[in-house]
Amino acid sequence: MSAIKNYFQLDELKTNFRREILAGCTTFISMAYILFVNPSVLGQTGMDKGAVFTATAIASAIGCILMGVLAKYPIATAPGLGVNAFFAYSVVIGMGIPWQTALAGVFIAAIIFLLITIFKLREMIIDAIPSDLKFAISSGIGLFIAFIGLHGGGLIVANKSTVVGLGTLNVGTTWLTIFGLLVTAILMVKKIPGAIFVGMFLTALLGIFTGLIDLPSSVVAGAPSLKPTFGVALAHIGDINTLQLGVVVLTFLLVTFFDTAGTLVGLAQQAGFMKDNKMPRVGKALMSDSTAMLAGSILGTSPVGAYVESSAGIAVGGRSGLTAVTTGVLFIFGMFFSPLLSVVTTQVTAPALIIVGVLMAQSMAKINWSELEIAIPSFLILIGMPLTYSIADGIAIGCIVYPLTMLAAKRGKEVHPLMYVLFFVFIGFMWILNV
Repeated sequence: MSAIKNYFQLDELKTNFRREILAGCTTFISMAYILFVNPSVLGQTGMDKGAVFTATAIASAIGCILMGVLAKYPIATAPGLGVNAFFAYSVVIGMGIPWQTALAGVFIAAIIFLLITIFKLREMIIDAIPSDLKFAISSGIGLFIAFIGLHGGGLIVANKSTVVGLGTLNVGTTWLTIFGLLVTAILMVKKIPGAIFVGMFLTALLGIFTGLIDLPSSVVAGAPSLKPTFGVALAHIGDINTLQLGVVVLTFLLVTFFDTAGTLVGLAQQAGFMKDNKMPRVGKALMSDSTAMLAGSILGTSPVGAYVESSAGIAVGGRSGLTAVTTGVLFIFGMFFSPLLSVVTTQVTAPALIIVGVLMAQSMAKINWSELEIAIPSFLILIGMPLTYSIADGIAIGCIVYPLTMLAAKRGKEVHPLMYVLFFVFIGFMWILNV
């Protein structure tokens, strides 16, 4: 145990085994929904849902364990929600591309990811983003995941007249979210250890007691076979032979790149890892998620990236790679306890996401609001993430505006050269996604 303690530097990070394991459990519970949501989304393309379930669990476990052991960060990985929807609804269903070919596109994007990571291009881009925009990214992610929680819990719903509106209070599950939010908030204010985890547990317990959450029919089940999807991407690489498919690969690359980069920066800000506007060991973190994306494409799932729900584990004290390793191990166990995970509904995780959003939004205080050339792009990142429902789009809007406002303020020389490059990259990125 002492060797593990020393490797993960628990004493230096002022943490311990209990706190790290609790944080890992909290992160897992916060993102366990992806085990069920991802197969549901990708299943719309004709992919075998059972195989996608297993691929999701294994790819997530690989990424989490690599992130924990190599980069030593409490950051978990799993197939991204936005990019899996793009995979299913835009590429396969919208463009009529077979899911096998789309999966090959993910594989090629992952290879490119690995190459630009090895040559430290991703690391250079992350370091080039100014500190104010990094604080905006962190806070924006907080607003984004709080919005996800409010919507998932039924407190915020679509409204034709006002775009969004307050959800109905006649639905029992909405009150379950309200209960969880109030309980978690009280526990947090009273500084109860593991408040977010306890809040989720009590919310699930109330849901079962009131019949709002069904008891699982069983506890243990065998992991579904990977055979329908395993290695399919490799067999269809030759299908990537048109300009349209090249654009698909580029889109997979860009969306995952900036979603992951933004998430890593935001979580590092939350945990206090940033030093002199740089994220230590960022190269190893990027290599971990790139490898997980490659493994996921071979196993049979959409692109894997860092998960914003890791903020829940960080919020309860997770500071070392042991948190991520714990989450990875739980994903492996999750393959065999899938019926038990069904009690972790969106109403159970929603309060945690809202509370964590509050914690991450604190970074807004560090943004220089007195200088409009910085305040405007920072605000656009903040508001862009939840309103476009995309971390990547929020970052893109802010990074397009930032060089322009700095030039207008006659401070163009203070802008890192790579930010000018990103200006054109993001314009192309937005064009590709919206034509």
